[in-house]
Amino acid sequence: MSSTNIHYDKIAKAIEYLDEHFKEQPSLEQVAKQLHMSTFHFQRLFKDWVGISPKKYLQFLSVNYAKSQLAAEKVSLLNVAAETGLSGTGRLHDLFVNIEGMTPGEYKKGGQNLNINYSFSETPFGDVIVASTNKGVCYLAFIESNEQGLDELKQQFPNAGYQEKADDIQQGSLFLFQHDWSKLDDSKLHKLKIHLKGTDFQLKVWQALLSIPQGGLATYGEIARRINQPTASRAVGTAIASNPIAYLIPCHRIIQSSGNTGGYRWNPIRKKAIIGWEAAKVLV
Repeated sequence: MSSTNIHYDKIAKAIEYLDEHFKEQPSLEQVAKQLHMSTFHFQRLFKDWVGISPKKYLQFLSVNYAKSQLAAEKVSLLNVAAETGLSGTGRLHDLFVNIEGMTPGEYKKGGQNLNINYSFSETPFGDVIVASTNKGVCYLAFIESNEQGLDELKQQFPNAGYQEKADDIQQGSLFLFQHDWSKLDDSKLHKLKIHLKGTDFQLKVWQALLSIPQGGLATYGEIARRINQPTASRAVGTAIASNPIAYLIPCHRIIQSSGNTGGYRWNPIRKKAIIGWEAAKVLV
């Protein structure tokens, strides 16, 4: 059996073990022991193949299970923590904030008590809906109609309160359609606040996208290397496709290693138009 097959077999066994025993919150040492490997080599091999550490994978399993339990109307956070194998609601809280960007209570309420302002605007590439909380822009998307745009926004936080209102935070983000954010002065930058919900991995990918200047391009592999996970190109692609804030987080600047522009959540033709428009502005 080749070394590649041996490695795959071990990782498959590790994933199976974690899937079956996550409620026991096994330690890195316990999982490595099941595979007859040292903790160092197991962690390195797992991260190379899966793209994240065993600890992070275990956290994802725990949060996903907790989310399914929180869907029940009368279940308590204490019971969910116990069912997930966590020592208490404190650990459940920390885990949710780390992975989901919100507390377990906020998740259970579907954004209840969260107030979101939204407005519609024209850009050089079509109409958009932009939404904000008091923490920053939480959503920006190209839309075909106001009704469709609002429906998709509400799917993000179904129980939030919504008000059609253009605020300074939204206006600051729309300003970027005419200016390169990296060249804005402090008086404009302080208005560019973002309220993101995502996993640590997604946040790292989205942050890496912000380092690509206007008129610049990068591949999925380059972004994977920038976040120090060179084998995670596919996971990077998934994170980019989940970007909730169009243009401001410039996922349109990611192309395939072949040079093809590739897909785009808001229409591949629009992506080509944005890339061309930005390139032209840089040459001016």
